[in-house]
Amino acid sequence: MQNTQEQLNLESTVIKGVADVFGRLRLKLNEFIVGQEMVIDQVLIALLADGHVLLEGVPGTAKTLLVKTMARLIGTDFGRIQLTPDMLPSDILGTSIYDLSTKTFALKRGPIFTSLLLADEINRTPPKTQSALLEAMEERQVSLEGRTENLPELFMVVATQNPIEFEGTYPLPEAQLDRFMLKIVIGYPAGDAEKQMLQNWQAGKYDRHMPPVEPVAQASDIIECRKQLTHVKVEDSIVDYLHGLITKSRTLSDLQLGASPRAALSWLSAAKAHAAIEGKDFVTPDNIKFVAEPVLRHRFILTPEAELDGVTVSQIISNLMRQIPVPR
Repeated sequence: MQNTQEQLNLESTVIKGVADVFGRLRLKLNEFIVGQEMVIDQVLIALLADGHVLLEGVPGTAKTLLVKTMARLIGTDFGRIQLTPDMLPSDILGTSIYDLSTKTFALKRGPIFTSLLLADEINRTPPKTQSALLEAMEERQVSLEGRTENLPELFMVVATQNPIEFEGTYPLPEAQLDRFMLKIVIGYPAGDAEKQMLQNWQAGKYDRHMPPVEPVAQASDIIECRKQLTHVKVEDSIVDYLHGLITKSRTLSDLQLGASPRAALSWLSAAKAHAAIEGKDFVTPDNIKFVAEPVLRHRFILTPEAELDGVTVSQIISNLMRQIPVPR
């Protein structure tokens, strides 16, 4: 009995350490990005759960600033790719360059070899170039010139897209969408928050070139926090609840594609990360509900009939969450 209590105390202490690291990140990000608390929480969940993010929002809503600031706050490398229709896979992955001095080919690594990668306007580049990210996102490695190059241990892709411009875009295929743990929708800040943003600008708190940002954590801290997620307990009733939601999504009449097995794993990982950030060493139904929409919104495909009837994915997710009894 004593050993069991000591183990519980250890797990509680470990999770408090995770909550402390991500609490500092949350606090600082909210200082820079005003009025986007939910978005920041979801991005931090993906960071802790070792997942990738599809960030959708109209121009000027601080998508780039969010990712760049997060990279600086954890003192890690940041890379940015501005995706365009004429971009080639080698522009992302790299290529071999002939060195005249040595008369040999040397591998020149592309911008994907970084820790936090911002793939800006991912739907503006053709499918062949989009697919250059697939192996990196899933396996954390790149096959290049017949060689396999490993990516950093801390590797995260945040891809952005504009929801209102469709001319000259290439919708992401389902296989690539499924590799994003979360799709986060960033909108305009609320009235008071936007007023605060204007006041901050007037007070000189913002700089177009970004003033130095002191790190509040290190990449090694994030990696260690990820390892500690094994201490977050998931009761059988929670697993049954999540499994029920996943299987039910595949039978909904308004969907032609429900949640995949990868979606189930992403959902559980994100729920565990949310619990840890909140300082809990166990997952509750509320954690499952909190991450439901960002986990599912990009994976569900409506039937043509549902689209004609004006049904939205958000409505489908809300309906799904009501159909499975919540464990007590």
